[in-house]
Amino acid sequence: MKSKHACFLIFYIMVSVISLPFLVSSQTCQRTCGNLPLRYPFGSSPGCGDPRFQKYVNCNQDKLTLTTHTGCYPVTDIDYSNQVIYISDPSMSTCACTQPSKGFGLNWDAPFSFHDDNVFTLLDCSIGSSPVYNGNNTSAVPLCDKKGAPICSFLYTCRAISMLNLPISTCCVYTPVDLGPSFEMDLQKLQCSSYSGFYSFSGQEANPENWKYGIALKYKFNVYNDYPSSCANCEKSNGACGYAGASNSFICNCPSGLNTTTDCFFVTSFNNALRLLPWQTGTWLIYTMAWILIWVFFL
Repeated sequence: MKSKHACFLIFYIMVSVISLPFLVSSQTCQRTCGNLPLRYPFGSSPGCGDPRFQKYVNCNQDKLTLTTHTGCYPVTDIDYSNQVIYISDPSMSTCACTQPSKGFGLNWDAPFSFHDDNVFTLLDCSIGSSPVYNGNNTSAVPLCDKKGAPICSFLYTCRAISMLNLPISTCCVYTPVDLGPSFEMDLQKLQCSSYSGFYSFSGQEANPENWKYGIALKYKFNVYNDYPSSCANCEKSNGACGYAGASNSFICNCPSGLNTTTDCFFVTSFNNALRLLPWQTGTWLIYTMAWILIWVFFL
């Protein structure tokens, strides 16, 4: 009988020791933000997703928001297959509404770049002094796309824009190829009062009411754009990728609320076997040590 107790104790100790490296501090990462699913590299809060993206994209009151030095912008959709995030700018003019705007720009170190499908149109630009026109532009490259004239014509059929009674010559399809990766759009500097942006004609080029207004941004996982294998394994086990510690080491946040350094398969089987709740993990380890002491000194 004593040998059976000894075998059971040895097994119990082995489970305890093996478990320790995998179980780290508890944290809960949301799998959704409002109606948007959250997957790597995005996360609901600090410690979730990729730390490079957490600085710019976060979930607050079930609303996913992109923050740059020019403002905060609601995230309307995420295309994980093509690595594109779509945002809207509340100050942007559309076919339904025109309003003053300061413009839009990305931080130089932001892990985003503009998608090629983006079309930006500057509205109400000063013909005499705005640098977007060839005559006032110091660069050899013009900032207005002459081939974009039809886009201005279509936009000016919108009631909201036509009511401004502005000449179509004050409209500029913006192509800032010489302004660097940030695509800085400082409307005060450009001497334009507002802008419009869209990323799809929705198959109706001549009907601006149905264009998809907003901004499409591309993102990369890393320099080689490789999806981290540790994160892929974590998500296959129904976990959420995250990070912890001063070095932002990888962790996998499991539905139970536990974080592991691998994936959630271990936690799931562990919980099923021992019927533990997340808050019981620390208690379980204390009980383990207590049972060892009792067995050694009293049995």
